[in-house]
Amino acid sequence: MSKLVPQGAAVQVLASGFRWSEGPVWIAKGDYLLFSDVPANRIHRWTSAGGAALFLHPSGGTASSGFREAGSNGLKPGGPGAILLADQGNRAIAVLDLRTKAKRLLSTHYNGRKFNSPNDLAVARDGSVWFTDPPYGLEGLNASPLKEQSVNGVYRRSPDGSVRLVEERLSFPNGIAVSPDGRTLYVSNSDPAQAVILAFDVAANGTVSRRRVFADMGALAASGLPGLPDGMAVDEHGNLWATGPGGVHILTPDGRRLGLISTGAAISNCTFGGADGRTLFMTSSDKLAAIRTRVRGAPQRSPRFAR
Repeated sequence: MSKLVPQGAAVQVLASGFRWSEGPVWIAKGDYLLFSDVPANRIHRWTSAGGAALFLHPSGGTASSGFREAGSNGLKPGGPGAILLADQGNRAIAVLDLRTKAKRLLSTHYNGRKFNSPNDLAVARDGSVWFTDPPYGLEGLNASPLKEQSVNGVYRRSPDGSVRLVEERLSFPNGIAVSPDGRTLYVSNSDPAQAVILAFDVAANGTVSRRRVFADMGALAASGLPGLPDGMAVDEHGNLWATGPGGVHILTPDGRRLGLISTGAAISNCTFGGADGRTLFMTSSDKLAAIRTRVRGAPQRSPRFAR
């Protein structure tokens, strides 16, 4: 653990006052962080000099009827001058131009039916986009009359725009990440009755196999620690920094637990960034927090799609 986080490193609160912060992404060309406030339907921009300020409102859909949280959720780099969004209100994976703030919906349906409310996403080495689709954005969740998908799925969007369902047995799939070599997919399930992180082997053609429990956090969830398995980040060595009960759990590629970073509240997601890439930014309930580390995040991949 001391090789990853300096002894004596402290969590710093960078900004507060949000309803539920989520989905941080570091924008290297600009030296700033973007993150969602999902219930408020906003994206905020944070800089070391100026703190946090509103960047985009609305960040997601504008319809209110039938939605409990219509804002953007997970954010990822989307290529030069752009980010990808898991857009709950538009029930879509979208790309946002950072200069003009123009948004384009990339994927909205599977098998002719609308997605539930895409939650988080990851970009693989081949430019494909993997994403989760729980019903958190919908009023009534699984009981919502707007829900068209029979499952809460995990999907892969190929560079050609086709979408394939790769996992359909999780109750509330949430955070998602891909290992640096592209051979392992991680998916968290934010259900106190099944608080786990799954791992899958990924073949060169994007198919998955060897579904297995990578981390079982059920006992931690039952103990009353704040949070559930949620967003994740991968470092340059392939270690998984996974939010869960109690904070950010650091796990080796073979599943060994190295340590825990806690803010005292639920942490929804995390990402590496900063001038040297060694700051771990954490969205934690109503706050944005950070801690200095000794490692950088895994190389960022750019999605491939028709412009």
